Amino acid sequence: MRHDSRATIAVVALVAVGGFAGANVRYAVALLAPGLPGTLAVNAVGSFALGALVYAAAERDALGERARRLLGTGFLSSLTTYSTFAVQTAGAPPALMVANVAANYALGFLGVAVGRALVVRYGGGA
Repeated sequence: MRHDSRATIAVVALVAVGGFAGANVRYAVALLAPGLPGTLAVNAVGSFALGALVYAAAERDALGERARRLLGTGFLSSLTTYSTFAVQTAGAPPALMVANVAANYALGFLGVAVGRALVVRYGGGA
């Protein structure tokens, strides 16, 4: 089996461009809403977008591989942040720690479900 290095370079470039954009958006959100609120916002929005993207790609074949790499692996992976969530949560008072964990997971799962539901509703099927 022969490996096409040009295709690999193209995929790496797409992920890098998407990652650059996602990281910059996350940084801008952190400036506008520092700390736990900003991290919660990017994680919730990113979960929603990833839910829609994954479902559109898998079930609707609505996105090509390049778009999935650019948007999913690149942009949304850099936009969302588990490590910052963990560090910020560990430094919070106990009640806020529990609330932040619950909010991140609840909004994350809800975001994925709503993203999927919108693709189903407006994508023309079940």
